[in-house]
Amino acid sequence: MTRIVAGAAGGRALKVPPTGTRPTSERVREALFSRLDHLGVVRGARVLDLYAGSGALGLEAASRGAAEVVAVEAAKVAAALCRSNAAQVGLADRVRVVATRVERYLDGGPPGSPFDLVLLDPPYDLGGLDEVLAALAAPGWLAPGAVVVVEQARRSGEPSWPEGLTPDGEKTYGDTTLWFATTTELTG
Repeated sequence: MTRIVAGAAGGRALKVPPTGTRPTSERVREALFSRLDHLGVVRGARVLDLYAGSGALGLEAASRGAAEVVAVEAAKVAAALCRSNAAQVGLADRVRVVATRVERYLDGGPPGSPFDLVLLDPPYDLGGLDEVLAALAAPGWLAPGAVVVVEQARRSGEPSWPEGLTPDGEKTYGDTTLWFATTTELTG
């Protein structure tokens, strides 16, 4: 069973699609959000949850005080379930689900206000992560001091961080590795 770990909706169960997604384990979400809470980047944040699946990561952020979450998911069944989960746990007012491919969403240009936290949990065998990270590093997507977290299989190795994102550590849990980066000031 997948459930929200902590915050306003802590303990509430989430539905997951029967196939096609790999929800982040409760143990990994708990460790991830403990680090993010310690860094002070969740409460009041604008959060972008890419490859959202059932919405577990974005909903965890909203439960812990994020001001707004944009969850992007291409699979229609998963996107509908993400919307349903947000309503079921009482967070629909802070979570907007966009049912489209991540690349298409990013091609639409940066939002009116930049994001403070970006969570990327792509399918482990998905290619194109370098292009997605490069698009996020373009002006307008990320606030100063924003944190970007990529969840991948341990065997995948560190992402290729584009200019504008500085690696800030990693943590491995079984077959899952979380990679962290923060925005950096570009000069010149």
